[in-house]
Amino acid sequence: MEERLDTAEEKRGRITIHDVAAAAGISISTASKALNDTGRMGLETRERVKRIAAEIGYRPNALARGLLSKRSFTIGLLTNDTYGRFTLPVMAGISDALVDHGVSVFLCAIEEDPELGQIHVEAMLDKQVDGIIATGKRLDRRLPVDLSNLNVPVVYAFTEGAPGSVTFRSDDAQGAQLAVEWLVKLGRKRIVHVTGPESFFSVRERADAYSKVAGEERPVLFGVWSESWGHEAVARLWSGGGERPDGIFCGNDQIARGVIDALRERGIRVPQDVSVVGFDNWEIVAAQTRPPLTTVDMELKELGRQAGLTVLALAEGRPVEPGIRKLPCRLVVRQSCGGDTLGI
Repeated sequence: MEERLDTAEEKRGRITIHDVAAAAGISISTASKALNDTGRMGLETRERVKRIAAEIGYRPNALARGLLSKRSFTIGLLTNDTYGRFTLPVMAGISDALVDHGVSVFLCAIEEDPELGQIHVEAMLDKQVDGIIATGKRLDRRLPVDLSNLNVPVVYAFTEGAPGSVTFRSDDAQGAQLAVEWLVKLGRKRIVHVTGPESFFSVRERADAYSKVAGEERPVLFGVWSESWGHEAVARLWSGGGERPDGIFCGNDQIARGVIDALRERGIRVPQDVSVVGFDNWEIVAAQTRPPLTTVDMELKELGRQAGLTVLALAEGRPVEPGIRKLPCRLVVRQSCGGDTLGI
């Protein structure tokens, strides 16, 4: 028969606020006020009680805490990004922001199914979540479920928000500007932009920013989000008879990887002959590209962190100004375009 070693807590039962009060030599009401940051008492006393609570392993009862505050200390995260490319870093940022506040996050993936979306929203409301964060896989599309008239606060991150909502998104124009300015700084003069479908809002924003830096006459090649399109774009550029680029700014990392492979197949050196920059900083692609890919990081984790703190503020009744918040991107410099700075 397998032996089982009981923990000290299991032997004596859950550590309660009575234990905290006894260990600190104070009343239960004083301990409660110290741990909940209420009532009048000196900062030194409050901090001492919290320290003792941590030392003896006290964890506040979530149900009791919820009954007192009329909150569940849970946030729902709703997404149609079932692959997780954008949602997972956003969720990591949300969790980082909320864990110290005792708030848990649970994820519901709805694909593109309105009925499934409504089922998940109703389940969240049944669980009495303190708020909902909606996120997706593109900036210019709403999730296939109406979140505009719920009785809990809703914050949008990397998806189109309802009118009058709080929406967080990456600043695609600023990110594209960083990429093209870096190529110009490296002395590249014949820069081409190879990107995704023109119907995407983010594609148009990046293309416009590219044109402002590189020049309106510089070409933009619209296509699809794939390595094969990167190969095809290079074939067009090198077989067209016109001037060949010495710098290529790509709309995402997959396209950039295809571009680099196609250049290598033609004996064109990267970055000596052509510098290449991607967009996304998708580590699994960027770090494994040969040479490793210089790319724009959309700071999705920070975007999630800001969304988490905002939905928490709304849940606590603090005023938050509605509108779109654009978060700056960051250029991560690796070997595909020259330069030796890790991030600027």
